[in-house]
Amino acid sequence: MPATLYISDLDGTLMKNDQTISAFTAEAINMLVKQGLHFSYATARSILTASKITENITAGIPVIVYNGSFIQDSKTREILYSRFFDKTSAELILRQLLSSGVYPIVYSHTGGCERFSYCRDRQNSGISAFLSERRNDVRNTPVAGAAQLPTDDCFYFTCIDSEEKLYPLYRQFKEEFYCVYQKDIYSGEQWLEIMPAKTSKANAVLHLARLLGCRRIVCFGDGINDIPMFRIADECYAVANAAPELKEIATDIIPCNNEDGVAKWLLAHCLNQR
Repeated sequence: MPATLYISDLDGTLMKNDQTISAFTAEAINMLVKQGLHFSYATARSILTASKITENITAGIPVIVYNGSFIQDSKTREILYSRFFDKTSAELILRQLLSSGVYPIVYSHTGGCERFSYCRDRQNSGISAFLSERRNDVRNTPVAGAAQLPTDDCFYFTCIDSEEKLYPLYRQFKEEFYCVYQKDIYSGEQWLEIMPAKTSKANAVLHLARLLGCRRIVCFGDGINDIPMFRIADECYAVANAAPELKEIATDIIPCNNEDGVAKWLLAHCLNQR
């Protein structure tokens, strides 16, 4: 059998609704990895926030973060693969967002330092809640005004605002850039995330499979941002709480995230198998 990469989304898939990974799931994955299973995750989170949640999982292969913007070594955090905006594109996006009254969180990576920048005095309730959860985050970089938001070495724009403001921007940008337009599963706030063209979990998964010498891909997910990853997989499984659009293209439906669906599937299909 050719080597297989098993890859799971985190929020709403491997993680429970309380934003934790159960001891059962962690122990199952750790045991299977010791047997030789190639397991990783692909998430919209940064490696900083994802690694805190997955600290009890000992799998040491690279992970996919920021919806496929980066592949990073899970131990050293070295960036092995990346997608950045060119300066012209970043300036265009920022200008259009500001002209629509949307003040984004801008992610950049310069000189080995990752930052997320935002206007200190332009926070709505959604952005304030986002920042309150990251109060002590080393990446946290408030700026005095929009003119100080970075456009060099940018790789991600996060917009949290009303549907009335964000949906027209999504329609404007989605043909030229990779955009994810969806409600946050925890807060219910409307998000628009904008990334460079060709950024996706799918492209990052294919690159990671090549790095690891895996010829088959089996993936697990719950959200519409997992659709590209499902389309390139040999097998794809949606948890019971997944978006209807994802369930429609899934190989099968497995138990929900709160019932350890991914771990139970892995134990049923991969235990004692190479």
